[in-house]
Amino acid sequence: MNMSIVSVENCTHSFGDKVIFRQISFRVLAGEHIGLVGPNGAGKSTLLKILSKEMLPDEGKIEWHPKVKVGYLEQHTDLPEGASIRSYLQGAFQTFYDKEKRLIELSQQLGEGNEQEIQKKLAEYGELQLWLEQNGFYTLDAKVESVANGLGLGELGLETDVSKLSGGQRTKVLLAKLLLQEPDVLLLDEPTNYLDVGHIEWLADFLKQYPHAFVLISHDTNFMNQIVNVVYHLEHQRLIRYVGNYDRFLEQLEARRKQLLDQYKRQQVEIKKLETYIAKNKARASTAKLAKSREKRLQKIERIEKPTILAKPYFHFQASSSPVRIVLETDHLVVGYDYPLYTTDKLVIERGDKIAVVGHNGVGKSTLLKTLLGMLQPISGDVHIGDRVVPAYFEQESLLKDVTALNYIWSQFPKLTEKEVRKVLAQCGLRNEHILKPLSSLSGGELTKVRLCELTLTKGNWLILDEPTSHLDVQAKEALKEALMRYDGTILIVTHEKDFMDGWVNKVWNVEDWVKHRISR
Repeated sequence: MNMSIVSVENCTHSFGDKVIFRQISFRVLAGEHIGLVGPNGAGKSTLLKILSKEMLPDEGKIEWHPKVKVGYLEQHTDLPEGASIRSYLQGAFQTFYDKEKRLIELSQQLGEGNEQEIQKKLAEYGELQLWLEQNGFYTLDAKVESVANGLGLGELGLETDVSKLSGGQRTKVLLAKLLLQEPDVLLLDEPTNYLDVGHIEWLADFLKQYPHAFVLISHDTNFMNQIVNVVYHLEHQRLIRYVGNYDRFLEQLEARRKQLLDQYKRQQVEIKKLETYIAKNKARASTAKLAKSREKRLQKIERIEKPTILAKPYFHFQASSSPVRIVLETDHLVVGYDYPLYTTDKLVIERGDKIAVVGHNGVGKSTLLKTLLGMLQPISGDVHIGDRVVPAYFEQESLLKDVTALNYIWSQFPKLTEKEVRKVLAQCGLRNEHILKPLSSLSGGELTKVRLCELTLTKGNWLILDEPTSHLDVQAKEALKEALMRYDGTILIVTHEKDFMDGWVNKVWNVEDWVKHRISR
């Protein structure tokens, strides 16, 4: 039987007066590959932070096996200035390098001291050399390069200073170091968010073969399907365990909901019968005793809650007017900041085009969007936007503000009534408790829904979307895809999810092809 790595008993946690989860209990066993799933805002990231000891639960007990090494993917760790990607990743094997350092010291001291001291040093030298050989020290450089290349860090150059990296690139470096450390349990919150298709495939292969346990949050169902053998479903403050991959979980969830609904309906029939009998007979002397007995039975019934399924969000983007045929055209466009990143081919967007922008993280996809929109000046070349083209832009940055979702949307569209704002927020999958909380306290998925809500109300005929699926749960992602398929206008979207763009994108721009023509600094 597998050893229990961590045991969680009767764990409850709240934010303010809202209970996130209540009295949940579970165990993680050695070698289990666990997917933690549930709708946006259910508390998945909070639970992972509690497991990592970054947060404490309000109630309950969490017991880790004393010898277990835990690895948690933190998004906001500072990286040391002056350290290269290579040296930072080599830090995963610090014990090895400390032993090598001692080995070098001993080799320089072997001629010193008396015979007894020399023999003692020789013995220590031999033991260290044997340990390093048996534990694969001389293959570490290859291992570091393999993981770095798998996650796309090799393309940045392994001598690059880690303090100069973008947010997504830093997350890749942190993930790479974590994988190299091979802890007894990995805690991973959305590890694919900053990875492109090729790197996601590499990570899936790595995690499939991972010899230890992991707990993973991901809304990429294809990725999760390949690598998990247990699913924990967090919803309505409860956590339920299912054995199998994500598809098997969906089958079991559907069967469980049908079974619960049947039990609920049968119980409601029984309750109605008892209530009817009591109401008719408790006033009559001849039947009052029987009615009292039925009343006691009714009080003892443990009520089954009616199974509730969260309503699927609905997004609707209305093309405000029809622009000219050529929405956008570029001429000798060179994209960059202080230096050129790449030069593009002649870019043309025609009315009704649905174009996906792809390429590895950090290659300059977001920079391209901002350049086309005039938010960034090109290094050289021109961008021509056609007549009557009205862009509507969804960008990656979070709305980290202290206003509530309700007040934020209302401030952007003051002509709407409060009732109308509440209605459109609800359509986008945000319940009352979400819209009255400060934006800074919402989950990543809830924030994305607020920004999508803003976009549904924005007048435009050309949607520009920068990674809109990041953090969205499965239902919201499906709803967004359906909305984009229905949209009459023009779309330019950055995404790394192949499944999401299948069936509606008619052109693909691969930025990596343009980087080949990069101009020297």
